[in-house]
Amino acid sequence: MKHKHLHVRLPEHMRAWVEVDLDALSHNAKELKSFLPQGCEMIVVLKADAYGHGHEKCALRLQRDGIKNFAVATATEGVQLRKCGITGNILVLGYTQPIDAHILEEFSLAQVVVDGVHAKGLNESGYALNVHVGIDTGMHRLGIEHSKLEEIESVFNYPNLKVVGMATHLASSDSTDESDIEFTNLQLSRLTKVVETLKEKGYNVGKVHAQASYGIINYSESNFDYARAGIMLYGVKSFFGGTKTEPNLQPVLSLKANIAQVREIAAGESVGYSRTYTAEKQVKIATVCLGYADGLPRLLSGKGGKCIVCGKLVPIVGRISMDMVTIDVTDVPDVSPGDVAIFIGKEGDLEIRAETIAESIGTIAYEIISRMGTRPPRLYINDTQ
Repeated sequence: MKHKHLHVRLPEHMRAWVEVDLDALSHNAKELKSFLPQGCEMIVVLKADAYGHGHEKCALRLQRDGIKNFAVATATEGVQLRKCGITGNILVLGYTQPIDAHILEEFSLAQVVVDGVHAKGLNESGYALNVHVGIDTGMHRLGIEHSKLEEIESVFNYPNLKVVGMATHLASSDSTDESDIEFTNLQLSRLTKVVETLKEKGYNVGKVHAQASYGIINYSESNFDYARAGIMLYGVKSFFGGTKTEPNLQPVLSLKANIAQVREIAAGESVGYSRTYTAEKQVKIATVCLGYADGLPRLLSGKGGKCIVCGKLVPIVGRISMDMVTIDVTDVPDVSPGDVAIFIGKEGDLEIRAETIAESIGTIAYEIISRMGTRPPRLYINDTQ
């Protein structure tokens, strides 16, 4: 089997795969750190299998790089990090039911408390837990309303809960519109007021954090203890634009697949389900072993999607199916089965980014990279562990 223009050796059974460049991950972490004020530590967010990149390899590389703080969405994800060798602080950002509190204690996972009822339930579980108090400063998703100081204070008074931090989440830090900047500053001021009030009352609030990726870039002057690096850690922005400055980020993930067949299609012939594509002239069509079950969105069908084959940018034609996609390789003279098609990634001066795909189908890059699924194996580049 041939693998033209590929600089790593692939196991022969691979039909489609995700390449993850761990050196790019390290570079991005270092770049984001450069935006943080002195004394502010980074929390790296590894939820959803490290946004589709594979939590184990990413976590171990970042830990080797000196990162000591990690965050996940669920207790199960936290357990996975512990089992793969992560020894630093792990914070569960999402809701964990009090009935599962034993998991938090057993695996030394800190938990964000989402409201007073949650705090009461966790305390009554009887397990000794480290918690961060979630403060709702305007996102209105999870957290205790910033104005409900009595409810916030109650968390500090439960004997089984040790408050080691306080956190909020910014709703519009990815926007440079004046109204969104104003709202973000309002959120930050609300959190600061709560923290200062509690300190005046003698409470130890622990580590305070508000910024996620866009907050790190757009509000680098905010002086909190932690900042949570998510999407930009992987070299991707949720969409093009939205930052005051352009960080030097390197995409970590590439999506590639093998061509299975190349055939000539006569003018007037159709290709794929529902005959959505009809050739206007004789064309050369290649079938690639990649579909929506592998992370290539079906909504990209007919939306101008492209891939890179043998150093040329070629269009996706017809409907993307579960396991296969067809592309027009008429302008690629030497293409043949076994060649590699790049759907996210770079070859020479050509690049296809997750943000471009997201923009084409009206979503954000988060969804593109986190929905690769488990079928395409992860192939790690620059894995020196």
